[in-house]
Amino acid sequence: MWSSSLQRRLPRIVDMPRMTIVAGIIVLGALLVLPQFIYPVFLMKAMCFALFACAFNLLLGFTGLLSFGHAAFFGSASYISAHALKVWGFTPELAILAATLNSALLGYLFAYVAIRRQGIYFAMITLALSQMVFFAALQLPFTGGEDGIQAVPRGALFGFIDLSDNRTLYFFVLAIFLFGLFAVWRIVHSPFGQILKAIRENETRAMSLGYRVDYYKLVVFVLSATLSGLAGGTKALVVQVASLTDVTWQMSGEVVLMTLLGGMGTIFGPAVGATVVLSLQNYLSSLGSLVTIIIGVIFVVCVLAFRRGIVGELQARWPRRNQ
Repeated sequence: MWSSSLQRRLPRIVDMPRMTIVAGIIVLGALLVLPQFIYPVFLMKAMCFALFACAFNLLLGFTGLLSFGHAAFFGSASYISAHALKVWGFTPELAILAATLNSALLGYLFAYVAIRRQGIYFAMITLALSQMVFFAALQLPFTGGEDGIQAVPRGALFGFIDLSDNRTLYFFVLAIFLFGLFAVWRIVHSPFGQILKAIRENETRAMSLGYRVDYYKLVVFVLSATLSGLAGGTKALVVQVASLTDVTWQMSGEVVLMTLLGGMGTIFGPAVGATVVLSLQNYLSSLGSLVTIIIGVIFVVCVLAFRRGIVGELQARWPRRNQ
């Protein structure tokens, strides 16, 4: 029985394109050694936003739902994680867990209200709900208003692993990032993921085949919000600040940009897009407001010349090699 179960699972790995496996190994090896050459805090922040973009891509890239409210899940998780660490004295893993559960619940509430609408109406409802979260973050006493929550302690993982050292924290964040990326990959390459793609391609036909489309939309929305919360809660631990920047509508727009730039509907594309955007913001920060113009120009060029995004174009042009 065990051997037959193993035989059913092995083809999923064996049938993967060789270049995908090789690229994954190279990227993992690079992530392990990069802290020796690049500031670890920047790398950790990039991984948080990469996970955020990959979570958003579950909706936009694989289900065809454009949400303008995902900053609510990312930013509220950041506040919950920061407050739990600083005021409640939670350990890092419990603070991130609380932040993730908060985003899951918030995602369910958003989906319950918005999921029966389509297209621009769905996007506008998520934007309106997100703005409600923004004003709550601005007014609630525990959020610190415009100052946010600052000087967030990193604490000790499981009560005994000190995360004040950037390199130690890096491997903890890397583990969370890999877990989130694997979760996205597993969702997409499951029967559930195939139904999401069917909804994206032709929602009416999916309904005619007997699928409860609204139910699947609700589930994927909650999953996307949960992973976004995981990214936001981790980000507060990394930068030790939770601020209004993470919950504004501009953040929702930024994650759309990251996803389209890297490659909508690809597994790794949003992570690449997030890394590119954060690298431009970080290394061109001396240019001030010109950074926004430069990112806009790059986005326009990519949309015109690389309509599938960076990773999408590479996948389309690289010849598929099977085992």
